[in-house]
Amino acid sequence: MPVQPLRSMFLRAALWLALALLLPGCALLPGGDAAATDAAATSAGPSGTESAAVDAPAFDIRVDCADADLRQLVERFNSLRRYRAVSDLDAFELERLMALAERDTRELLGTEGYFAPRVQVRREGAAGARPTVVIAIEPGPATTVRQVELDFAGDIAHDADADAQAQRAAITEGWSLPAGRRFTQQRWSDAKTDALRQLLAQRYPRGRIAASQADIDAPAAQARLHVQLDSGPLFRLGTASVLGASRYPPELAERLSWLQAGQPYDQKALVDAQQRLTESGYYDGASITIDPEGDAAAAPVTYTVTEAKRHKLQLGVGYSTDSGPRLSLEHRDNTALGSSWRSDTTLQLDRKAPLVQLELHSLPDADHWRTALFARHMRQDDGALVTTSQTLRAGRLQSGPRFDRNVYVQYEQANVTGAASVVAPDALVGDGAALSLNAAWTGRYFDSPTLPTRGYGLSGEIGAGVTTMGVRKPFTRLTGRWLGMVPLGAGDSRLALRAEGGAVIGARQARLPATQLFRTGGDATVRGYAYRSIGIPLGGNWVGPGRLMALGSVEWQRPIAQQRWPGLLEHVLFVDVGSVANHASDLRAHWGVGTGLRLITPVGPMELDVAYGLQSHEVRLHMRVGFNF
Repeated sequence: MPVQPLRSMFLRAALWLALALLLPGCALLPGGDAAATDAAATSAGPSGTESAAVDAPAFDIRVDCADADLRQLVERFNSLRRYRAVSDLDAFELERLMALAERDTRELLGTEGYFAPRVQVRREGAAGARPTVVIAIEPGPATTVRQVELDFAGDIAHDADADAQAQRAAITEGWSLPAGRRFTQQRWSDAKTDALRQLLAQRYPRGRIAASQADIDAPAAQARLHVQLDSGPLFRLGTASVLGASRYPPELAERLSWLQAGQPYDQKALVDAQQRLTESGYYDGASITIDPEGDAAAAPVTYTVTEAKRHKLQLGVGYSTDSGPRLSLEHRDNTALGSSWRSDTTLQLDRKAPLVQLELHSLPDADHWRTALFARHMRQDDGALVTTSQTLRAGRLQSGPRFDRNVYVQYEQANVTGAASVVAPDALVGDGAALSLNAAWTGRYFDSPTLPTRGYGLSGEIGAGVTTMGVRKPFTRLTGRWLGMVPLGAGDSRLALRAEGGAVIGARQARLPATQLFRTGGDATVRGYAYRSIGIPLGGNWVGPGRLMALGSVEWQRPIAQQRWPGLLEHVLFVDVGSVANHASDLRAHWGVGTGLRLITPVGPMELDVAYGLQSHEVRLHMRVGFNF
């Protein structure tokens, strides 16, 4: 122990001994001089001034620095702060702490890229008064990155595969601390972590940082960075094992995941596969992992699943401006009638389109094809015409990571009432029936299935059939749809471009059901118009379905209020246009313009739009939830 603190301790002990002997009623207190000090403070008068004096800090701290950020950093993290409560610091001990504070301040500034600062720690204040310790800082020039060397070792360095080259390029281009940027310890650490995360996310789960060095030239305020990423071997998925399967076949989890033995490891693909399993209705929970210590050429894959119950009953309440309030009751049986088939029964009650329907699906086979049966009875009331239809469908469908396919035979029958007395002789009201063979394809190439900001979707369907009511006539039905999300500049705003068209080719006498013809207008088509209000004029305010349909839309989407509610709100401006006719020369554009808000939720955007129809001369409110393509 230093001589001076030891001497001070003996002097304080002698003082307390003298007080105990000389003053009546005074006794030595247990706990040493600190306890005595506390007792003296407690026995002070009611004003509490003596207690305040004892609890006051031993010294003040002031940081002088022109850079406000650096000043706040040193004020918050300087090493002197912890000693302000020590009441018995003498001058020698304070000088020692000030010397340590100068060293610690230099190290603290180094974490922000200032490696040649001028730091002076001095004491100010009158003799006998509480001193102030001043930390004066001239940070000097900030260190910037002069050169970055990012090297690769392992399979990724030698693999000529296009995916490996793309991954190397993505890691290199995504390096977050490039030449010219200010160096800080946090940025250096984050850049290495991000690069390693990109390496581990695909193909190389054994990846690691083999070497890293930040060579700092303090006088020149420059840094040379070197990082070597060792990928280890390329991993491919091997045989799968399913844990927790009892009610449903173990191979069901593999087929629903869309993962294939032999495909390169992809962390996102595994996460997406887990989500597909939980969304399939067969599983309440799922985890898919590989063994990183296993054979890289065929890494074992483990599915751990929690199976859903056989039956599920769901009551739904909704609202849309097209159909008003909606009540739905859905029942699912994952092993219908004791078989491996699934049944989905739906009862939907609303003002515009009440329906009851039944779907039956087999389990997917090894190529992800399923057999599907479908039956529906629906009533559509648009305020002018009432269409009652029945649909029966049987076919095969296939779902994949990017696309869906569907081939089916369909019988439809529709009965239309409400406008028979005003229909022109050659008008197609939609009262009829047809049998058809159809093929449909949908491809989705968006960056997110629920909240896309870039990419596109494309779908098309072709059907050929014959009418079965009245004179039998053949017909062909074609539809196509495209949606593109185009980012604008470096910000987060984007354009959503939509185009859709359909045509029915057949004899004029063919009595096609209304479900095979076209009407448009409403929340998801042409905003500013009522649901299915754009079609063939039948006289008065009544509109019927037509054989040709064309739609288009341009929507500007941009985030708003990001500082207060990041990622929560978006504002949109849009222009919609659509038309329905029996002949191309009769197509007349119906324009709708408007604005709206999007509330971003985990299940998709909640949309609220106000639109004005240039032909309808009406302002309408439109609401819907979720993204579907």
